[in-house]
Amino acid sequence: MLSRAFCRSTAPTGAAALATQARFLNIHEHQSKAMLNEFGCTTEFGVVAHNLEEVKAAIDQIETTKVVVKSQILAGGRGLGKFKNGFQGGVHVTPNAEAALECAKKMMGQTLVTAQTGEKGMVVNRLFITEAKDDIKRELYVALTLDRKTCGPMFIGSAEGGTSIEKLAKEQPDMIKKMPVNIFAGVQLDACKKFAEELGFTGASVEKAAKQFMSIYNLAKTKDATMVEINPLVELQDGNVMCLDAKLTFDDNAQFRHAEVWSLEDNSQMDPKEVRAAEADLNYIALDGNVGCLVNGAGLAMATMDIISLYGQKPANFLDVGGSAKTEQIVAAFEIITSDPNVECLLVNIFGGIMLCDLIANGIVEACKVMGDKLKVPLVVRLEGTNEELGKKILRDSGLKIFPVNNLDEAGKTATDLLKKK
Repeated sequence: MLSRAFCRSTAPTGAAALATQARFLNIHEHQSKAMLNEFGCTTEFGVVAHNLEEVKAAIDQIETTKVVVKSQILAGGRGLGKFKNGFQGGVHVTPNAEAALECAKKMMGQTLVTAQTGEKGMVVNRLFITEAKDDIKRELYVALTLDRKTCGPMFIGSAEGGTSIEKLAKEQPDMIKKMPVNIFAGVQLDACKKFAEELGFTGASVEKAAKQFMSIYNLAKTKDATMVEINPLVELQDGNVMCLDAKLTFDDNAQFRHAEVWSLEDNSQMDPKEVRAAEADLNYIALDGNVGCLVNGAGLAMATMDIISLYGQKPANFLDVGGSAKTEQIVAAFEIITSDPNVECLLVNIFGGIMLCDLIANGIVEACKVMGDKLKVPLVVRLEGTNEELGKKILRDSGLKIFPVNNLDEAGKTATDLLKKK
């Protein structure tokens, strides 16, 4: 977590997250709670189920009369979501075991649409069956994230927890309390107690809440988490404090030292194109436009997306091949980009510094030959830098349907003109 505290802030949520590149590992609620338990946090008892038979077995293990059935998808807003089969809500507190099973039948294998999934939604492949807590005194929101202003970890909390924390932060910002953490001193019990009091805890609950905050920090520091979000954190009638929901994300740069965390990754919840891109070591995220992009360098990729928009088109993806793209990567990139049925043109924009333009040109030509008839969209290529003229000559002499251009502006204009002709 602390390895990137100085250079990244909270990952975007909601609609913004769908159009913004975000490199991090996100895990399911049941996995997050198991990790919280490992570090001393208190959660309710629950069992994960991957099919209806496992749901029945899980329900049998719940000792409370009421049973909670929770969809497990990698997106927030589940409680207010709606399934495409018409069933309302991805989280249900059911009165008994029979009702829980009937509820599960309407949720398992169905597509849940929430404010964070977009219209496409996500398929529910697993359910978390938990006990119900009837003795909740109040619900709160607490998260540990990374703050750009303080260049370090920051606890954010509100005495008004629940499903609409984003709305609360916008309409009543004074309700949001903050506690920065000095990365050299670490989290302190006295500071956590003060934060707990600001959130309305009194008496013995103050120290119980403070210990939960310290456990959350220790988890984040140990596992390189970029965010630990508890919504809701609840205070029970007897004064105990419990995490009833959890969302954890982890620093992708720390993957090499946390194999046990990355083993929890659920690729079924990701865009298949993004899964394949990761396997090919491509920095890729799908968007909803009509012009596919292959670029070396994140800044150049953003500029390429801007020029596409300037000429009235929309980028279909962000794709940074880095500084040493091989032919195999270019082939994989072309296949991934063109597997999107919305892509009508492909624009390659390479600045040859470390990467030589002639080597990239040979890679593009070879990729086109490998794809053959599968590459059905026009290909615009802008090469500039080391061995630029040689690279352009290779493209022109290839005999393939490749359109070399001299600069970024010409690339945007050429792509648009080809789309108009089409």
